[in-house]
Amino acid sequence: MSDHDTQPTPDAGLAPDRSPTAPHHATTTDQPVPGGSRRWATLTLLAVTQFVVVLDSSIVNIALPSLGRSLHMSATGLSWVVNTYLLAFGGLLLLGGRAADLLGRRAVFATGLLLFTLASLTAGLAPDGAVLLASRAVQGTAAAIMSPAALSIVTTVFPEGRDRDRALGIWGAVAGSGGAAGVLLGGILTSGPGWPWIFFINVPVGALALLLTPKLIPALPARPGRRSFDLAGATTVTGGLVASVLGLVSSSSHGWTSPRTLGPLAIGALLLVAFVAVERRAAQPLLPPHMLRRRTVATANTVMLMTGGVIVSLFYFLALHMQQVLEYSPLRSGLAQLPLNVALIVAAACASRLLARAGAPVVLTSGLLLLASGLLWLAAAPVDGSFLVTLLGPLVLIGAGIGLALAPVNVIAYSGVPPHETGLAGGLINTSQQTGGALFLAVLTTLAASRTQHLLPGTSRTHALAGGYHWAFAAAAALAVLAAAITTLALARRERPPLHGLGAEQPS
Repeated sequence: MSDHDTQPTPDAGLAPDRSPTAPHHATTTDQPVPGGSRRWATLTLLAVTQFVVVLDSSIVNIALPSLGRSLHMSATGLSWVVNTYLLAFGGLLLLGGRAADLLGRRAVFATGLLLFTLASLTAGLAPDGAVLLASRAVQGTAAAIMSPAALSIVTTVFPEGRDRDRALGIWGAVAGSGGAAGVLLGGILTSGPGWPWIFFINVPVGALALLLTPKLIPALPARPGRRSFDLAGATTVTGGLVASVLGLVSSSSHGWTSPRTLGPLAIGALLLVAFVAVERRAAQPLLPPHMLRRRTVATANTVMLMTGGVIVSLFYFLALHMQQVLEYSPLRSGLAQLPLNVALIVAAACASRLLARAGAPVVLTSGLLLLASGLLWLAAAPVDGSFLVTLLGPLVLIGAGIGLALAPVNVIAYSGVPPHETGLAGGLINTSQQTGGALFLAVLTTLAASRTQHLLPGTSRTHALAGGYHWAFAAAAALAVLAAAITTLALARRERPPLHGLGAEQPS
């Protein structure tokens, strides 16, 4: 481990010292990166691939009934079409991020992109459920390899400052809109050419991205020195995350007291404890202990854990509410979420300017509170309300909140992280998002089901379902408020104005 691996870095939202005497962490590892318009072309390529990754986690939901009839899959089997992708993606992200640092970002990104494209093709051609599930596992693994490498490239090509804030604002808009766009695109493709096209659509995008990768993505070098690999750490953390996510996913169908839930959760907890012990002794740890001692990194990942849970739960319950309570068709459900997408994109475009003026903690807190307001509005909405009265207002608030929140949480997560650890930081923040999605979706699904069962004896099924979804929206709003409070308490600076969107102190 190099000397600067163990040195503390500025935290609490502080930007790195830019004085002439400040150490530059990457003098031996940096190579020329794209400048001017070319680096924005690089961002476009990476953002498109990230959009596809996020899209693929939601586009399949609308197609499940058609897919099940075609491949003769049971309800349990269909749930694994979603869960297999989630398990592989959430469990391997940290490993994928570290691989990008050790093996080279462009090589790791291209490998993940190739695997994702091939797995999408085999998923669309799948003759039965077994082939489809195997393809989904490879898709999730490829996404875990590709996503942190892509985000690491973005933060390397764009140094800290306004351009990085703007780039991460675009990245947040693309990533956030992918979930909502999946509902709309899934409805269009399933109703049109058929369910295989929810996978086939990735193939030309992936092939074009592979062709452009050597031209637009710089050959950023791997970390210098000996490339030792923390096999024990990789095994324990991957096994621990996969087992934990498996237990969380199982809780929604088997309950929290079932051995199918408690068994994987116990195994996951034991493996994660073992991971901590291994990392304390490893010469080249997969997750260096000093990483989580940075207040910015720890806070950003805590907030992202909660924000990921809110966003995943929102799209899940919103789709159910529209189709089961308001009786919208799949296509109409997707179209109804267009205002959310528009608001998200507009807010994300404004986020980069706001970061420079107000600082990342303030923008993040504002976005989370807007998100909470929209969720509370949904929680109080009547069952028989019209779209204009019941949905349009909260959807705009929710979209604006997500758009404002995603860019600053990524800015905070990378603040003070040296270039040779950006892949790890990307894997860590993405792991928090995916794990939070699985964790809180399982909790809120159980909460909503319990409320629905409580209401059923005295009301109609539609009103009982609405009551359960309203509780889920309210709980998600509370989670967003808690994340906003953590951000304010951990990162707020009152003495001096912010610098470059990081809440840093101005140099005297």
